[in-house]
Amino acid sequence: MSGDASAGTASTAESTADGASGDATAVDDQPRPATYYHLARAVLYREFLIFVRYPANAIGGIVVSLFFFAALFLGGQLLAGQALTDSIEGIVVGYFLWTLSVGAYSSVSNDIGSEVQWGTLERHITTPFGFAPVALLKGVAKVVRTFLTSAVILAVMLLATGTRLSLAPVTVVAIAGLSITSVLGLGFAAGGVTVLYKRIGNWLNLLQFGFVALISAPVFDLPWTRVLPLAHGSAMLQRAMVDGVRLWEFPLVDLALLVAVAVGYLIGGYLVFEYATARARRLGVLGDY
Repeated sequence: MSGDASAGTASTAESTADGASGDATAVDDQPRPATYYHLARAVLYREFLIFVRYPANAIGGIVVSLFFFAALFLGGQLLAGQALTDSIEGIVVGYFLWTLSVGAYSSVSNDIGSEVQWGTLERHITTPFGFAPVALLKGVAKVVRTFLTSAVILAVMLLATGTRLSLAPVTVVAIAGLSITSVLGLGFAAGGVTVLYKRIGNWLNLLQFGFVALISAPVFDLPWTRVLPLAHGSAMLQRAMVDGVRLWEFPLVDLALLVAVAVGYLIGGYLVFEYATARARRLGVLGDY
């Protein structure tokens, strides 16, 4: 009797343990809600895979950028001579910021245009995060890649021209990052218009050349131009990289204006994007091409 009782007790304990382990396994097997951390990690990993699997395209972008700079530099030497040599530091800094700006702008606008053409736009719409956060994180991932490629372009430009610049990492990344944040907002707005009107690639490409005027805007002669995208950030980046001014050495007013312009244009572009995508839903043209 006692042997049967002990055996029964052992059997009950084993079944209880098996049930508990089964419950734990069932709990572990249950899907967990994804967070923005998982989304950011997936988007960054996707960008890394694209860069690794299509290296010819990435290297081609660097070569094209260097080709345009070589044409600008050599042509300027023939036309301006010593005048270009005296201002080569500003030209290198301006071109570096231009490559960053084009990358930030096209990261959202061109990517959304590609999603529209491929017919995969609806997948972004139906995600639990929403379309705009996914597009924003994809833009940030491309900006990170653009920083890396633009750094390579900057290094080649410095070696080719024999120019020396102050390259304090914290100062350069902070000022350049905030400067192109406003351009990221423009890319958001352009992406929303792309969702609504589909093929507007010619207008989107035209705006990229407008960045040259914004980067070279005379902010000291025309103070109101500081509120335009890139203008104020370009002037600060010139002082940081040419004159060696550190981030904490800038006046607090200049830093506050840089942050305000970046956040203002990003929020404005986000609102335009949300309005355009909502209107596309109402018109029933969200998935059309």
